[in-house]
Amino acid sequence: MRTYRQLFRVPEFRPLFLAISAQMAATTVNGLALGTLVYSATGSPLLAALSLFGPSFAQVVGATTLLSVADRVPPRAALVGIKLFLGASTLVMALPGMPIWAMFVVIGFMGLAGSMGGGVRWGLLGEILPDGGYLLGRSVMNMSVGAMQVSGFALGGALLTVATPRQVLLIGAGLYFSAALVARFGLTRRPPRAVGRPSVRRTWQVNARLWATPARRYVYLALWLPNGLVVGCEALFIPYAPESAAVLFAAGALGMLAGDTVVGRFVPARWRQRLVTPLQLSLGVPYLLFALPIPLPVAALAVAAASAGFGGGVLLQQRLVDLTPAQMRGQALGLHSSGMLTMQAVAATLAGTVAQYLPTGAAMTVMATLSLLVTLLLRPGLRAPADARTPEPAPV
Repeated sequence: MRTYRQLFRVPEFRPLFLAISAQMAATTVNGLALGTLVYSATGSPLLAALSLFGPSFAQVVGATTLLSVADRVPPRAALVGIKLFLGASTLVMALPGMPIWAMFVVIGFMGLAGSMGGGVRWGLLGEILPDGGYLLGRSVMNMSVGAMQVSGFALGGALLTVATPRQVLLIGAGLYFSAALVARFGLTRRPPRAVGRPSVRRTWQVNARLWATPARRYVYLALWLPNGLVVGCEALFIPYAPESAAVLFAAGALGMLAGDTVVGRFVPARWRQRLVTPLQLSLGVPYLLFALPIPLPVAALAVAAASAGFGGGVLLQQRLVDLTPAQMRGQALGLHSSGMLTMQAVAATLAGTVAQYLPTGAAMTVMATLSLLVTLLLRPGLRAPADARTPEPAPV
């Protein structure tokens, strides 16, 4: 499968695409509204960063307790339930007088629910698409994420000029409920991919098996660390440019959209292995400019150029799928998603902490430098021979 026309001819791909797009638009609008609300109330770069990426901290709890759900529940019911929960939680945060500390509690529960959602939807994507279609399908989903982030930040930025952040949260809740409706009536009811009941013990067993293979271990680290550290730069956009943060967020989304388009559609298979490290290095290099006093247009161009490097993550995800037996792929992709989001939260916290003591631009440069160093350290492990990448049988 090499063309978008072939991809969108797959019947269930279309509603899954729309449901994921609506959910991402909701997440984007909510994130900008929450970040603006928290920063205006507290003046703290750390708390503003945590409001954007705080839900991801709960992902580590879900990754160690709930991930077995991804392969052991009917995917349509799980997706609908998660989206309804996210919409209801957003309504709670929009209540007048809701204190900041209570918002962070709700954000944590939203992250816990989201830890299950990644494995369910990406495992379902692998079921829906024929063999060889995952890379193109995943890149298109990432393109949708980029497009929805551009639209969401533009819409959120415009709405915040005429409405309060709590009012903007109501629109985010409506988008979550729309995503639930699309999933319910657009997707086919399917049985779970694996037998047995979800449990903490089963989650630990499969996670241990996934982590035991060195080739998969390096892929996971490469998916989590360089990208996550660069997201720490993005977590500082609001304190860096309080009046123009939406421009930087939109530029990043456009860059990611361009990178995923090129990688998913136009990069030949023979080049994919060798492009992973260059793409991940390109994530950090443009942010070195933020050590200097640069105008907003230059900053936006640098952010777009850096975000194009997220296309390397698509190549690593395809490698992870190739390394994993089918009955473990939902949890494998869920572990990737949860670990990635957890690392983003850790990086956002680290970036916010550094920005308490250094100028915001200098703090962004620190995070970019760490990303570059980690990418270089992981490079030898990603060049493992083919026999080291052979997946072992799934546990019974």
